[in-house]
Amino acid sequence: MAELSHPAFDKFVATVAALRSPDGGCPWNCAQTHSSIGDYMIEEAYEALDAIQSHDAEHLREELGDVLLQVVLQSQIAADAGEFTIDDVCRGIDDKMVRRHPHVFGAVKAKNANEVADLWEQVKLAEKAAADEKAEKLGRREGLLDSVPTHFPALLQAQKISRKAAAAGFEWQTVDDVWQKVEEERQELAEAYEAAPKTPDGKVLSSDSEERDPLVVAAELEFGDLLFALVNVARKMGIDAEGALRASNEKFRRRFSKVEQGAWSEGRALEDLSLDEMEAYWQHAKEDE
Repeated sequence: MAELSHPAFDKFVATVAALRSPDGGCPWNCAQTHSSIGDYMIEEAYEALDAIQSHDAEHLREELGDVLLQVVLQSQIAADAGEFTIDDVCRGIDDKMVRRHPHVFGAVKAKNANEVADLWEQVKLAEKAAADEKAEKLGRREGLLDSVPTHFPALLQAQKISRKAAAAGFEWQTVDDVWQKVEEERQELAEAYEAAPKTPDGKVLSSDSEERDPLVVAAELEFGDLLFALVNVARKMGIDAEGALRASNEKFRRRFSKVEQGAWSEGRALEDLSLDEMEAYWQHAKEDE
């Protein structure tokens, strides 16, 4: 049974308020604004994610505290400016969770996690429609993808905007249809790469000047289109592309570390190994997993 009161949370909110108090508070905390500490939100979130990936519960507890600090401190800055309070933040997210889970708090049924994800997007579309109606009366309207922050990591952004577009009906019928799109993008990338100027070793020629070669830009854009199509393959399959790539990064790190250890065990530097020797250690690393 969940606790009905959270005195530790209330005490923490009071601590942050004291830090921001003009009467005896911390000068650094008092000087902060939404913008000045904005980057910390991203840093703390990534550190919490590292703790999750390392399966370190104690470290995760600590990192979640740092994330919570950012939420409470930003809310206190807003309260000091008369914008909103931490209670408004909690009330808003609570309302949203109830609204977006009609299969829990309402009569709608969802059989599995995929149906829940689809339902979530449908509810969000309904929310946007209501917001659009309100905005239209005020003479302004937000596009479907405008709510996805442009500073998101590229892969995460691709997942977000493709899910939103699909929820609105801009979607392929089958996974095979998306694979056809992947092949189309691959061919366009090959053509763009062939046309682009290249270094003797086959790399697309980059330039430090502001006026970049349009053929180089075209090749980069086609590569981006290919990656975007692959993100949609994952989405259509029900695979989290961000999580999958993160797992592959970790796997590569783990195996490459064993290649390094193999070189060190022979008293050699990694660079001293031939490609065949590296491959042999790599295969050993795969076999050990």
